[in-house]
Amino acid sequence: MKPINLNAKLAQFTTHWDPHVVADYNGNDVMVVKFQGEFPFHLHEDTDDFFLVLDGEMTMDIQDQSHPVKAGELFIVPKGITHRPRAEHECKVLLIEPKGVPNTGDPATAAPKPRI
Repeated sequence: MKPINLNAKLAQFTTHWDPHVVADYNGNDVMVVKFQGEFPFHLHEDTDDFFLVLDGEMTMDIQDQSHPVKAGELFIVPKGITHRPRAEHECKVLLIEPKGVPNTGDPATAAPKPRI
């Protein structure tokens, strides 16, 4: 057991939409990721989607609504809801999701989740 420095973990990669696992928590992956641009609209049939903005600002698009989410704020998308995160400028986000859940909702299009 030791503290995990999220800024140090985020400094290890420069890619966007590429989640990296930094810890395990009760059967969940705790991940850091950088957002810039738009992620495709998608949904998760069986799990909620957890986003905590660490730095910057993102927007969560849900159907015909857009919700700005700033550093220090979190947003939870309930399961079964089609959504799309996006960020005009790079933002850094902490994600928590059950192990094995694809980030796109579809294993065929999901990004790998390397551990750092």
